Amino acid sequence: MSYDLIVIGTGPGGYVCAIRAAQLGMKVAVVEKDKTFGGTCLNVGCIPSKALLHASHLFEEAAHDFAGMGIGVSKPKLDLAQMQKFKMEGVDGNVKGVDFLLKKNKVDAHFGRGKILGPGKVEVSTGNGKTQVLETRNIVIATGSDIARLPGIEIDEKRVVSSTGALDLTKVPEKLLIVGAGVIGLELGSVWRRLGAEVEVVEFVDRILPGMDAEVARQFQRILEKQGMKFRLGAKVTGVDSRGKRLKATIESAAGGKSESLEADVVLISIGRVPYTEGLGLAEAGVQIDNRKRVVVDDHFQTNVKGIYAIGDVIAGPMLAHKAEDEGIAAAEIIAGKAGHVNYDAIPNVIYTYPEVASVGKTEEELKQAGVAYTSGKFPFTANGRAKVNKTTDGFVKILADAKTDRVLGVHIVGPDAGTMISEVTLAMEFGASSEDIARTCHPHPTLSEAVKEAALAVDKRAIHM
Repeated sequence: MSYDLIVIGTGPGGYVCAIRAAQLGMKVAVVEKDKTFGGTCLNVGCIPSKALLHASHLFEEAAHDFAGMGIGVSKPKLDLAQMQKFKMEGVDGNVKGVDFLLKKNKVDAHFGRGKILGPGKVEVSTGNGKTQVLETRNIVIATGSDIARLPGIEIDEKRVVSSTGALDLTKVPEKLLIVGAGVIGLELGSVWRRLGAEVEVVEFVDRILPGMDAEVARQFQRILEKQGMKFRLGAKVTGVDSRGKRLKATIESAAGGKSESLEADVVLISIGRVPYTEGLGLAEAGVQIDNRKRVVVDDHFQTNVKGIYAIGDVIAGPMLAHKAEDEGIAAAEIIAGKAGHVNYDAIPNVIYTYPEVASVGKTEEELKQAGVAYTSGKFPFTANGRAKVNKTTDGFVKILADAKTDRVLGVHIVGPDAGTMISEVTLAMEFGASSEDIARTCHPHPTLSEAVKEAALAVDKRAIHM
């Protein structure tokens, strides 16, 4: 069978790339190793975790906040099996949605493991030993990423779990130990803490959320500690003994030294993700990868082998679904002879805890390191009318602007609905807006987004409500 484009992988980057290519008139096929479309994001990542974050937040609100608003309810009872069913209904709906969209756009689907035999040839191997070779003008590698593992610690997805197993626990652990204070660990830790687990997080470096704005990380850690999460920073887990009724994790300082034992019912290994390139035949096809096993591409997402492209988690850059989507669209447009482009200075990042954390652009630390002169405006939600009346005042908005041109260089938000509010400033940055542009834009009252306007005003030291 011959195609204009074959996309290997149907996560957010892969299926979007395939659809856009089909819209542009190409004959397109996708190759998917799993039984369902959507990749990690839809099946065991973004979508199921957001379902549990939403449900567990409502559970906690009903238990602690309803009474203060004059809503009398009895103490909520947790039906974890039904909550997991609620999660799976959402996953199923999204997966079927992708199936519908691929069929609507006349994209052929081949289920099995894809291997690149060389330019223009993809072998698809099914589980029963059968293989099929597909011919194509172009190939896009969109195979995503896999969990990173700790040497010497076996993940059984029952008691020692990755994010996949942490989404499918059948009972609330009395004690949950999380290795890694990144986005995934904090989100899943929030879920199980709300449902009754004692949660402790061990992080190798001396702060949570490495790579995010340091001031945001400090305040967010205080908020999480107030909610009941515990943190051990500058520490590492060197082993997990699973022979007893409870797990025993061995912990020591990141610098080494005396170790101690910590008991837990479940240990979540959440130290990041690695590109998924296993079995793709990249070496045999001559496709270059870097020392972190990422596929090396040029500005047009093409590898060193003509006609072979790569997008998403398998290439450099943040491992984010929306970044992969934008790259998928850009790659399809470039293959079609159009001008596809991704602005990496305007890729938002969101942590879906409560409150949420969202950012786009540069951090203060990055600007200082680059020697860029900047001004900063900050506005707390304690001074926002909507946040006050809703009693959701944790957090702030911070805008960083170029000291000479006033162009917005970065925005960081800790607060309710931060993930939605970050879209406004991402759009502003995409169009090269200044803080003055945001400050002069009329915002509806009373809304949380007024904090964005006030932070923009604060860049010029003229916030009205602070």
